[in-house]
Amino acid sequence: MRVFVTGRVQGVFFRGTCAAEARRLGIGGWVRNLPEERVEAVFEGPEAAVEAMVAWCRHGPKLADVDGVDVRTEEPVGERDFRVR
Repeated sequence: MRVFVTGRVQGVFFRGTCAAEARRLGIGGWVRNLPEERVEAVFEGPEAAVEAMVAWCRHGPKLADVDGVDVRTEEPVGERDFRVR
């Protein structure tokens, strides 16, 4: 899954917290900041874990204020580790 998260999601530890949660769930992929104060993330792994990660993105860390999450299904590419870009 590829997600684009909008709202107050930069400067609130979204990427670091997202990475910690993804690693806890055993998900591969990455997360990065985009222009226009958005965050983009790619999650790859067991379906239930990926769905849990997408659900987490709908609220993010404590200081975030998520306005929306655009979710796109993509073919897996073999991501095993999770990293912050």
